[in-house]
Amino acid sequence: MKKMIIAGVVLCFAVSFLPSLGYAFFGQKEAPRAEVVEPAGPMGPKKLVAVAGFENKTNWAGQVNLGTGMADQLITSLMNTGRYIVLERENIEAVLREQDFGASGRTTAEGGAKIGKISRAQILVQGAVTEFGHQGGGGGGFNIKGFSLGGRGESAVVGIDLRIYDTTTGEVLAAKACRGVAEASGTDIGYMDRDWGFSMGGEERTPMDFAVRAAIQQAVNFITAELARVPWEGRIAMVKEGMIYVNAGRKSGIKIGDRFIVFNEGERIIDPESGIELGSEMSRIGEIEVVNVQEKYSKAAPIGGAAFERNNILMFK
Repeated sequence: MKKMIIAGVVLCFAVSFLPSLGYAFFGQKEAPRAEVVEPAGPMGPKKLVAVAGFENKTNWAGQVNLGTGMADQLITSLMNTGRYIVLERENIEAVLREQDFGASGRTTAEGGAKIGKISRAQILVQGAVTEFGHQGGGGGGFNIKGFSLGGRGESAVVGIDLRIYDTTTGEVLAAKACRGVAEASGTDIGYMDRDWGFSMGGEERTPMDFAVRAAIQQAVNFITAELARVPWEGRIAMVKEGMIYVNAGRKSGIKIGDRFIVFNEGERIIDPESGIELGSEMSRIGEIEVVNVQEKYSKAAPIGGAAFERNNILMFK
């Protein structure tokens, strides 16, 4: 009984000072979180981003597909910004199959999906996991008359190589290596004699979680900065009885009062050597303002210009 009382007193003492002991002896650290970077200016309509599955270039293999898991986390983080409509990799495969079917000649020219266009996605994000390391190790400790205080530490590193592609030409627009590193440690307290003993582990740390989070946040910041330089582009879907129908609605973040500059697309410019489309001549023909918003489309009224027609290009003002 006396031993139990003494052990209880020592345990309470150790628990009371556990945080300070952990920091003093074992240097408990967590990875600094990547700062969220918000671009200046109005957010405007949501841009559509396609995220393909990541390639696993590490030696790590487990029950979970590493490339798929990283891509899923990036998709979730991009959606949480509220700036994008994200097309998941499963849908990309379905769209590509539809494009192949559209190019087979068994559909009308009006209804067939265009090769090189992924559901109006303005960019395609593809990546590779290049680092994924996680190791645990013992730490220092001491033992006094049956009472032990020991430490254990572990560290993690995650590396991702990202590329942003133009979905029409396949050109790499930008690339970046994102890397997250985290370290953490815990503390064990225990007592043991010939008859009985107890042990208590310190708070569990998951440095890999912090490392993944840091790498993914760097990736989101990179994508957000790059897309801030890409203007949102829409199209006129229909013109009927003076009302202009825009091919984006509430789902894309369109609001009543939003204004768009309307352009007429001229002749396409094709590189004679590669056959790649370089762009097209565009002439401004007017401006419109949204007066009604539906889930997938909007209605707008002209406030300047005339001769609006289906397939005119819209730029957010």
